[in-house]
Amino acid sequence: MKNSDLIVIGGGLVGSAVAYGAARQGASVTLLDEGDQAFRASRGNFGLVWVQGKGFGMTPYARWTRSSASLWPKLAAALLEETGVDVHLQQPGGFSFYFSDEELQERRQRLQAIQDELHGDYPFEMMTRHEVLDRVPAVGPEVVGASYTPMDGHANPLKLLRALHAANLKHGVHYVSGQAARQVTSQGQGNERRFTVDGRWHAPRVVLAAGLGNRDLAGQLGIHAPVVPNRGQVLVGERTARFLDYPTLNVRQTDEGTIQLGDSMEEVGFNDSVTTGVLANIAQRGVRTFPLLASLRLVRAWGALRVMSPDGFPIYQESVKHPGAFVTTCHSGVTLAAAHTFHIAPWVTSTTGKPQEIEVFSGDRFLNPNYCPSHAH
Repeated sequence: MKNSDLIVIGGGLVGSAVAYGAARQGASVTLLDEGDQAFRASRGNFGLVWVQGKGFGMTPYARWTRSSASLWPKLAAALLEETGVDVHLQQPGGFSFYFSDEELQERRQRLQAIQDELHGDYPFEMMTRHEVLDRVPAVGPEVVGASYTPMDGHANPLKLLRALHAANLKHGVHYVSGQAARQVTSQGQGNERRFTVDGRWHAPRVVLAAGLGNRDLAGQLGIHAPVVPNRGQVLVGERTARFLDYPTLNVRQTDEGTIQLGDSMEEVGFNDSVTTGVLANIAQRGVRTFPLLASLRLVRAWGALRVMSPDGFPIYQESVKHPGAFVTTCHSGVTLAAAHTFHIAPWVTSTTGKPQEIEVFSGDRFLNPNYCPSHAH
């Protein structure tokens, strides 16, 4: 048996960030990680630290996302100092490219609606083709314009996961690999309450960060977390000379020079395989945006499952029936890593109170028959 102050179930980007933040606060933490046999969203992440467009339909999510992006330099610096791992954070702003005036107008309306809700505190530009060429000369002739915000950036998601794991070990986190949690029980009341995971690990507080596994685990603790899988497919091209200094929604050039292409969303259950039709569409859009990609070789492709709520926004909630039990789930593990480290971790360890507006992310919103979900982007 192992006793600690906090058990975090899930060793992906979400759980690792929460565990890291809690350990930095001085908590003794046990981190249970199912391992690579799980549907690990972290391994298929596109690596964006992305704010642009997020929060349409839920203004607090725009603030939450922007807050996390602003905290990212602090996270990257801390991880570099503590582990020596450079996660290659860059935040030069980001582009989303469009092939028609209708697409541009729809994008303008979306970003303007978010900016209006935030009383102007959401900078963006709509650029003509000529303006885009001044910043990104490699775009193709079919690109008619773009949206740009200075809030966006990207990082290396695999190096981020490695750095978080290394930092957790340095802070004394008890890391258990190959452990898929099946049962969480609660005993006692008030300050005497204790949670037990699979009869082996005990703590007065537990965080469910198990991705798609949160649905069943949360139900055991009286929390409604109706998450479902959503598949995304990614293509990786060979290393090439630097031509793209900004992250974009569909194409990014990594710190190592390789090319990533993606942005598919498919509801196919737990099937994380790749399909030629979707990959062909991803490649076609990439080449339309940057014709020079047509001459590059593809080196690999993969599919991964996002953790998606009915409206696409996160679920953060403490159990009413079992105080001390929390669920944290989202489909933006890279973008929100800083928020999970510096806002969620102090909350779940009682170092601070609830983060501002956290109540709007309760899973109970889906129990309201008058709530009309609209997917986040």
